[in-house]
Amino acid sequence: MHVLVLGAGQLARMMSLAGAPLNIEISAFDVGSENIVHPLTQTVIGNGLANAIEQADIITAEFEHIPHDVLEVCEQSGKFLPSAEAIKTGGDRRIEKALLDAAEVKNAKYAVIQTRADFDAAIESVGIPMVLKSALGGYDGKGQWRLKDIAQADAIWPEMEACIQASETQAIVAEEFVPFDREVSLVGARGKDGSVAVYPLAENVHTNGVLSLSTAIDNLELQQQAQQMFTAVANRLDYVGVLALEFFDVQGQLLVNEIAPRVHNSGHWTQQGAETCQFENHLRAVCGMPLGSTQLIRTTSMINILGEDTLPSEVLAMDGCHVHWYGKEQRTGRKMGHINVSAEYTAELQRKLCALADILDEEAFPAVHEFAQKHC
Repeated sequence: MHVLVLGAGQLARMMSLAGAPLNIEISAFDVGSENIVHPLTQTVIGNGLANAIEQADIITAEFEHIPHDVLEVCEQSGKFLPSAEAIKTGGDRRIEKALLDAAEVKNAKYAVIQTRADFDAAIESVGIPMVLKSALGGYDGKGQWRLKDIAQADAIWPEMEACIQASETQAIVAEEFVPFDREVSLVGARGKDGSVAVYPLAENVHTNGVLSLSTAIDNLELQQQAQQMFTAVANRLDYVGVLALEFFDVQGQLLVNEIAPRVHNSGHWTQQGAETCQFENHLRAVCGMPLGSTQLIRTTSMINILGEDTLPSEVLAMDGCHVHWYGKEQRTGRKMGHINVSAEYTAELQRKLCALADILDEEAFPAVHEFAQKHC
């Protein structure tokens, strides 16, 4: 079985590693260069979308922001999963919000803005404070604004207007500010036969809008809410593959913040913490295989490595620590890899995170140090 991944980043890399034991060959299509590359070595093995499609049995994607013409050609081949519709939904907050409404899944009150009049109307209907996000693009805290006071509106609008005018298809989505207790996410898979398997919820900590720390948690009530919402969204899309839903936890009630139609950063902990990792389950789903068990086998946290290309040797010396590098050239703030740290029970995991705080640089790993300040 040969699977072509649209996108040649770390998620394609990890799919390749997960697919090898199943005899699934992975190649990656770099949307920018149109080169077909080996996802591990980045060696160019071909060129052109038509050639990539011809060689593949199945086509999938590792990110949402794929040109629509590329999606349409892949869809026409009959090989693309989850679907062009699903990928477009993850890449456009307007479509995403409409999907959540259609699936009757709770999410923040919102309005779509294209003009100053729309902005003024949104202030009235959504209310202040509000969060403003570009409908297309914008991630890891980019392309976003916060309006905390009506007096800020005139200062913020020129930046928003410039964002809207940068593309004929761009807009801004205004959302009510949700005073959440924490952020959690659910990663799950849906097979071709409609079967659904979800992983335990993960509690997520962000630093400057970028995921820093993600930990699998055991909360039956929240798990049931999240699974119900996941199933509603996945069924509405007739989804095939791994899908992630990000939530705000507001006093025990979940609101969907975003969806990601792909394997997800907050699911990397499954590599060491679950019976079957998210990357293998995505491949199982799109290839028509039975889904693997999503059972938690050991409590696990994932720590993102941002902008660092080395780690102290003490990290690898610690029992239960596994480092996953992405083979990238170092750049400030760039996702260079992640650390999965596992333990047999929660208190032991907390002890290990506290020990890591003594090893890892505070500026580079702020979430680990914040955890240590609270729990150690």
